[in-house]
Amino acid sequence: MFNTYLKERRSWIFLFLVLQGLIVFITYIDSAISIRPILYYIFLSTIIFTIFLAIRFLKETKFYYALKERADDLDITSIAEAVSPFVEIVAESFNLHIQRLKKLADASEIKLEQEKDDLLSWIHEVKTPLTALSLMIDRMENPSLKKDMTYEWLRIHLLLDQQLHQKRIPYMENDLYIEKIDLEGLIFSEIKTLQSWCIQKGVGFEVELEIEDVLTDAKWCAFILRQLLTNAVKYSDASDIIVRSFQVNDQTILQIEDSGRGIDPRDFHRIFDKGFTSTAFHHDNAATGMGLYLAKKAAKALMIQISVESVLGNGTTFILTFPKTNEFVRITGM
Repeated sequence: MFNTYLKERRSWIFLFLVLQGLIVFITYIDSAISIRPILYYIFLSTIIFTIFLAIRFLKETKFYYALKERADDLDITSIAEAVSPFVEIVAESFNLHIQRLKKLADASEIKLEQEKDDLLSWIHEVKTPLTALSLMIDRMENPSLKKDMTYEWLRIHLLLDQQLHQKRIPYMENDLYIEKIDLEGLIFSEIKTLQSWCIQKGVGFEVELEIEDVLTDAKWCAFILRQLLTNAVKYSDASDIIVRSFQVNDQTILQIEDSGRGIDPRDFHRIFDKGFTSTAFHHDNAATGMGLYLAKKAAKALMIQISVESVLGNGTTFILTFPKTNEFVRITGM
């Protein structure tokens, strides 16, 4: 900061040096003036000017130090008090801009909240005709057409559900209710939802649960399972998906293993990124790149660790590691 201050005041310093040089020059051309008093004057004035410069540095840079160290937010009180008329102009300009940005931020937040509410309302409204459509599909007599229509209906249903939970995730901490849930019932409920799709693709399930109860939030845990099971069915054909649970070091482990196309090693560090689909199958139009991203976010709030093991061409295993019971002390009050 001191070097910056010297650059800012270089015109002062240059003027001082010029004036000292001018005195020396006058003394040189006028033989009647003694050089020793002039040198003594230059020495004293240089010391005084240096002290003056140091004092002004300490006084003037307080405001700029405070600006440099202040948090990147819209808090007006964090701006230091002005110490000079020019600094007052800067501070006033800052205050006006911050107040304007706060108004824009508040308006944008209200607008986004309204758009979120409108979207959630729209999703709930769409569910009514979607339910009616499901009943109409059940009455269809053409098996082939019924199968295709059921698959497309399921896709719409899952996408709407994904969108609904995507909007709720930022506020999910306010919606958590931690309790002991029946893991088997939760898994079979999600499998039943995917039943028509599984029949169409020739996919079956093998469920082996050593641990049937876990401590978590039922609704959000079901959402995570829905994303992983949907992902497994999507990339499997005429094979079984194995779901098993067991306990390791007082933690419940749930594995969902499929025999699908697997994951390219290049994609391992990106599969949970928002919007990422695949490197090897980049033109897969059925993928949205949101399922695993949302599952990861929801799992983080539930303190569930998600890991994956896969061999390209030989299937994928997603592993959910539930936290120990005492690790829920922090969030059970939510």
